[in-house]
Amino acid sequence: MFWLSHYTTFIYGQNCLLLELKKGKMSAGDIASHFDMSQATVSYHLSLLKDAGLICEEKDKNFIFYQINASVFEEMLCYFKSFIGGNEDVEK
Repeated sequence: MFWLSHYTTFIYGQNCLLLELKKGKMSAGDIASHFDMSQATVSYHLSLLKDAGLICEEKDKNFIFYQINASVFEEMLCYFKSFIGGNEDVEK
């Protein structure tokens, strides 16, 4: 997956889009205001996260709001817990 090559933009350091989205629904413009990136660059990275299923979008009139897809992160957490015996329901 291409988006993994840009992991610092998504999950590491001061340019963490996912941590920003953890605060709640935000538009690309709102997110861009927190980073030293253009709105177009933020929108591009958001589209990669959306394609990966990590975030989802909600359209409201002329705006698109993005939020974390919590169910994906819950599934990932259960999967990783299965390696340490934390969840017996997950297939091994």
